[in-house]
Amino acid sequence: MGERQRGPRERMVFSAAQLIRRDGVRATGMREVAAHAGAPRGSLQHYFPGGKEQLVGEAVGWAGRYAGKRIARFVEGLAEPLPSALFAAMVAQWTDEYERDGFAAGCPVAAATVDCASLGDGTREAVAAAFTTWRTPLAEALARMGVPADRAAALATLMISTLEGAILLARAEQDVRPLTTVVRELGPLLDAAVTRPA
Repeated sequence: MGERQRGPRERMVFSAAQLIRRDGVRATGMREVAAHAGAPRGSLQHYFPGGKEQLVGEAVGWAGRYAGKRIARFVEGLAEPLPSALFAAMVAQWTDEYERDGFAAGCPVAAATVDCASLGDGTREAVAAAFTTWRTPLAEALARMGVPADRAAALATLMISTLEGAILLARAEQDVRPLTTVVRELGPLLDAAVTRPA
């Protein structure tokens, strides 16, 4: 959905996700979200009567859906349908961003996870649901590539966990090397799980 096609509510959810991925949940204020979205401050109460926790939950949900939908696009772009190639495509999204824009932003779902302890149960549930929304299509894609279904779910968890850890290391080190390392090291393990041709 293009920026011009988004209504004020959608713009605020998108803006919250972008600010959370850069600054974390605690440092993302409602006023900053409204300003970033170009929306009137009064509209926050109208669209998000549950306040910041509702907005954060919806931003995290958006991020989970975005990540889940990206899986299908990554698979479509693969020259060869292998788990290692899918993982490389997932990681390349971050490598490309960091090489182009620097290391200022991370995953909004991970950022919200870090702040979960100080937020309500609604945020923790939204984060868990976002990871599920991302992990489910990833496991399904792996199964279509020939990974047994029970193993596909476990590998999807491994892929997301590895990617999130590499993102944190890359940001801390200001270097894409952790991202390129995990692609190289995890790829053979992922492909070894394929038991039938795609």
